[in-house]
Amino acid sequence: MSTVMILPEIDSAKAEAFAGRFVTALNNGALCLMASIGHRTGLFDILSTLPPSTSEEIASRARLNERYVREWLGAMVAAGVVEVDPITMRFVLPAEHAAYLTRAAAADNMAVFAQYIGLLGGVEDDIVECFKKGGGVPYTRYPRFHAVMEEDSGQSVLSSLESHVLPLVPGLTERLATGIRVLDVGCGRGRIMNRLAELFPASVFLGVDLSEEAIEHARAEALRKGLRNISFTVKDLSDFDRTAEVERFDFITTFDAVHDQAPRHPPGAGPRRRLPDAGHQGFELRSQQRRPPHRDAALHDLLHALHVGVSGAGRRGSRRDVGRRKDARIPPAGRFPFGGDASTGS
Repeated sequence: MSTVMILPEIDSAKAEAFAGRFVTALNNGALCLMASIGHRTGLFDILSTLPPSTSEEIASRARLNERYVREWLGAMVAAGVVEVDPITMRFVLPAEHAAYLTRAAAADNMAVFAQYIGLLGGVEDDIVECFKKGGGVPYTRYPRFHAVMEEDSGQSVLSSLESHVLPLVPGLTERLATGIRVLDVGCGRGRIMNRLAELFPASVFLGVDLSEEAIEHARAEALRKGLRNISFTVKDLSDFDRTAEVERFDFITTFDAVHDQAPRHPPGAGPRRRLPDAGHQGFELRSQQRRPPHRDAALHDLLHALHVGVSGAGRRGSRRDVGRRKDARIPPAGRFPFGGDASTGS
């Protein structure tokens, strides 16, 4: 007995639209990789300072191999990022584009974020194995993560630290100036804590992170700056909710770290144990009302946050939107709890 398969009717317009969108996605993925290279090699920065120039002139100025620079310029022209005179073969980065691709653009430099595509793509084989066997991917498999995260935080948090972040907690700036004890959980390379230690020499700061590479970098930076009121330590805080010393710190922060945690108890339990009751008013965050959902959430969850969160035995990953959901609440315990993931949208 034969079976006749009836194929569904296909909406050709819908199919073509999807194919077109996917081709665009492939092209944009390649563009992000090329943009990351442009950022890391300094080519965007060099181009922004040059008049229309040949590939030889650009390579010489950047001290890079001309053959590779020429190919990269071709990709940038094809993507509409760089412009070229087809007769003189001189390339130029329009000022309107440089405003979003160079280090001079500061917080507007989107080339920084293009680095995540190559970084996350580098663990594809590991993640395919996780689909088959479960488990996670440890931080050690993301060799440039802390370097890229340092740049990211420098734009998203550090650039607004004094003007927007600190004022979120009433009276905090004054207390820091007077002198309090501060802990940063998941400090990474310590850029934010080192900045706070510079701004508030009367306060004492401690940064904690799981990564030895990140802590070594943070310590070196503090030493270079001559800071004496800050220290950094390597520590796994997976049991922080039970082992945290009670009321040791006055102010505890976490920036770009909550969504990577794999707690057995709600994030923040450990930090709250370390905060003294001071009788001050607590505060409530409604960040989802102020900000749209992050469009990169699914990408980041699957390729990073989930895996580093479950890379330890028996752990579960935290949702990336912890602290972002509507009515995310900081318990009013008369303390200075503050989570960068919730308050700053970082």
